[in-house]
Amino acid sequence: MKFIRTILDKIEPIFDKGGFLEKFHPVYEATDTILFSTNEKTESGPHIRDSIDNKRVMILVVIALIPLYIFGAINIGWQAASVSGIERSVLENFWIGMGSIFPILMTALVAGGFWEVLFAVVRKHSINEGFLVTWALIPLIMPPTIPLWQVALATSFGVVIGKEIFGGVGMNIFNPALVARAFIFFAYPSQISGDKVWVNVDGISGATALSIPAAVENGNAVELLSNITRFDYSWSNMFWGYIPGSIGETNKFLIILGALFLMYTGIVNWRVIVGALIGLLGTATLTNILSSYSSNTMLTLPAHYHLVMGGFLFGVAFMATEPVTGAHTDKGRWIYGFMIGLLTVIIRSINPAYPEGTMLAILLMNAFAPLIDYYVVQGNISQRLKRYAAE
Repeated sequence: MKFIRTILDKIEPIFDKGGFLEKFHPVYEATDTILFSTNEKTESGPHIRDSIDNKRVMILVVIALIPLYIFGAINIGWQAASVSGIERSVLENFWIGMGSIFPILMTALVAGGFWEVLFAVVRKHSINEGFLVTWALIPLIMPPTIPLWQVALATSFGVVIGKEIFGGVGMNIFNPALVARAFIFFAYPSQISGDKVWVNVDGISGATALSIPAAVENGNAVELLSNITRFDYSWSNMFWGYIPGSIGETNKFLIILGALFLMYTGIVNWRVIVGALIGLLGTATLTNILSSYSSNTMLTLPAHYHLVMGGFLFGVAFMATEPVTGAHTDKGRWIYGFMIGLLTVIIRSINPAYPEGTMLAILLMNAFAPLIDYYVVQGNISQRLKRYAAE
């Protein structure tokens, strides 16, 4: 790495103030700080000493996502082989799956990176490492058959509308990756919610587990899932992830490991995750009780099935816990997480046109997170004033 350091040092004057490529200093700075630790010092307060900077926080999140990419590739290959009646090794399935994932990943990188660099150059600030996580998340919440031009369009929308118009990283009120997913869902619903988008084989239908009970009235959700012969929608198989779905959302075991890793490193707050679990399990239990009074099959879906179906665990682990768009007070995090779990079940159960409710639940609570924190802080102030008056 020493020769790279030497090269960067030699070309640095070209990008510094007064240099020929001064306008592109953010590009040089981003390359330098990604490859090497920065020696820059803060010039104004607040001054905080910490062993982890933004770059390392983002890299830790990306590390937690790598196993999901690996399994996602294996699952894509396995699904295609299974419906086609072909037997392949795990390694063969992995390479087949990577053939679908890699173009999506690179398209998201190019599209999002273009806007990141453009805004950094125009605004004359450094390229923030936050895009690393957005770039890593977007392919994982897409189906393997998504057209690449739609990936580019959605990534552009997520980066520009979801983040840059608010001022960039740290200023956005919505999770950019979820904004990209929402754009695709509402602009091109057939490419992200149809039966033929989940298995990368032409002409093969691959309905997701959530869409099956959502399409039937006066039924029992578990019985409907158990009667599907093309795919195994048993609880254990949905937990281990060998089912049709978005690239990174199917294997719940790996998602849980990733969440535990991020909690251990202090990157995410456990209160949001636990609050969301309580909200989902409690609301799902209530809908089961109410199912006898309705013809809605989704109301019969047990709480533990809600947990392993769709993108709930993935969304809670990697998106709801994002510090910029979530609640910042401890009590607020409990409320914020609980409402995400509650709204996920409500949207899944009540809206038959949209059986997956996690995305909308998180985006909605992104909007209400500042309000939650405001009332929590005001409540704390009122309590302290009462204690002060009593003294």
